[in-house]
Amino acid sequence: MPVARVSVDVPLAHLDRPFDYLVPAEQDADAVPGCRVRVRFAGQLVDGYLLERAESSEYGRKLTFLDRVVSSEPVLSPEVAELARAVADRYAGSLIDVLRMAIPPRHARAEAKPSPDPGPAPVAPPEEGWARYPLGSHLLEALRSGRAARAVWQALPAEDWPARLAEAAASMASTGRGALVVVPDHRDLARLHAACLALMHEADVVALSADLGPSERYKRWLAVRRGSVRVVLGTRGATFAPVHDLGLVVVWDDGDDLHSEPRMPYPNVRDVLVQRAHLTGASFLVGGFARTAEAQLLVDSGWAHEVVAARDTLRSVAPRVAAVGDNDWQEVKDPAARSARLPSMAFDAARAALSADSPVLIQVPRRGYVPALACGQCRAPARCRRCAGPLALPGGTRDGEPRPAYCRWCGATEAAYRCPTCGSRRLRGQIIGARRTAEELGRAFNGVPVRTSGGDEVLSTVPGGRSLVVATPGAEPVAPDGYGAALLLDGWALLGRADLRAAEEALRRWMTAAALVHEAGRVVVIADSSLAPVQALVRWDPVWHARQELAAREELGFPPAVRMATVDGSRDALAAVLDDLHLPPSGEVLGPVPLDEDRERALVRVARPDGRSLAAVLSELQSVRSARKEPEAVRVKLDPLEVL
Repeated sequence: MPVARVSVDVPLAHLDRPFDYLVPAEQDADAVPGCRVRVRFAGQLVDGYLLERAESSEYGRKLTFLDRVVSSEPVLSPEVAELARAVADRYAGSLIDVLRMAIPPRHARAEAKPSPDPGPAPVAPPEEGWARYPLGSHLLEALRSGRAARAVWQALPAEDWPARLAEAAASMASTGRGALVVVPDHRDLARLHAACLALMHEADVVALSADLGPSERYKRWLAVRRGSVRVVLGTRGATFAPVHDLGLVVVWDDGDDLHSEPRMPYPNVRDVLVQRAHLTGASFLVGGFARTAEAQLLVDSGWAHEVVAARDTLRSVAPRVAAVGDNDWQEVKDPAARSARLPSMAFDAARAALSADSPVLIQVPRRGYVPALACGQCRAPARCRRCAGPLALPGGTRDGEPRPAYCRWCGATEAAYRCPTCGSRRLRGQIIGARRTAEELGRAFNGVPVRTSGGDEVLSTVPGGRSLVVATPGAEPVAPDGYGAALLLDGWALLGRADLRAAEEALRRWMTAAALVHEAGRVVVIADSSLAPVQALVRWDPVWHARQELAAREELGFPPAVRMATVDGSRDALAAVLDDLHLPPSGEVLGPVPLDEDRERALVRVARPDGRSLAAVLSELQSVRSARKEPEAVRVKLDPLEVL
């Protein structure tokens, strides 16, 4: 096998294919499939991965020798290589872009140390936790018996979800096969890791996250690649972890935007794990307190079953949820209309929880003090005179006086604001931030400790007892015995975003916070009770909302009912791309529309069965532009989170 087929680390779309090289005799033993190599390409030494060895080449010309084998460690497994190729094809990207996400940078010292041998398989865990769900026990039984199970799990309020996921992973590990669980952030990962250690030996579980540092993370990743660990936990970067004999893949809270990769080709964890389960025959589980339209599509298509609790069980554990409707709408939006930040219903719920010696969670959509200002007369957004950026209040005082407004874009102080529309000098808050809310609540509940969580200071847990916890969405800390009440403020700020997923995202954030309340607690949401997301929260019925959302998107032709791509670029570059675009029969181009002064965006959508054809067309288009050395780049994203 003298020929080595190498994936070369060159970021050019038209070079997304293997290249053949000869293997020097002295490096024959080290040049194993999956190892890192250095090759000469276009006159430069570049990195690459050896994909396979072959007897001959179809190149027809004289081949160049490998420059050297960087390491004989086979870091790229055949299963991960196949998955990376499938992901690149699905998202109109290149293989090397996906491999950069899948394989961490090399650390020679960590690579030189041997990994321990795997220990005996753990004992299968009990089923009591999953017994509250009619299909929960059947799910664990399928995992233990080796049958492929695909499920969408709807977690009950106040559910100990780390324990349930740990039980699913331990059930698979008890058969000797591997499990991979992906969660949004490091706080979720810490809780899940602790739950897994309660059921399995420490040597059976490894946690992969970016905050470990390059050397430690590579050491743990190698232990997974060498088969020393059965259960792998991690954040987005662990999606491609090379787990041996993979039997189960799990994603928790798939609607969280942290599951979307910000680097090309912008894959989503849920979709990658669906693809991985399809290629390997592994079981698949997606869980959360809310449900996305994409997860609902898995159920409606028959690809996955839903694991949900009976309504009687739900009613026995769900907190009581109430909504403040239109009568209090303006008063809630304008804190100057009341002496306190909270409407009476929310104030009563907080007071009752504090009197029962329980903490109260207050969710505020924005951090900061007053992050958005408007004219006090005509309500027009307040803008900076220099750059037209949004004005905000920083909070605090200077020389005993309140600090003046400033621009959030250029930082310039605006001490003498005058509205260009009506000439008024008065300012009012459009949105009240977490710091200002904490300040006002501290005055309303004198003597009660107030804690804030969000931005650079995110709390993982808070102690029990009387306290007010003001948190931004996604930064809600966990209380040991649950919260006595949750107050979800400024719902209009979440629901009013110009985003296709605004309603779905608002419900997900509300349910994540409300799920931290114990069963005797109360939840008050400040939003119009007639809106579908608010109704879903009040009834605690995310499945109904997901069905409504999916049906609406099918009617309007939005993802996931269709495959859609965004194409961004300058006006001339985008026009050239659209002229060369040969779509399948169901294809449709919407736009283009301006993004800013220099760039425009076009939306391209096709029927879902034509999704693979759309990805191939866009990939070929990028390859042609790369081969022509077009000076202006065009960005392509398939199935983007944002389409508006």
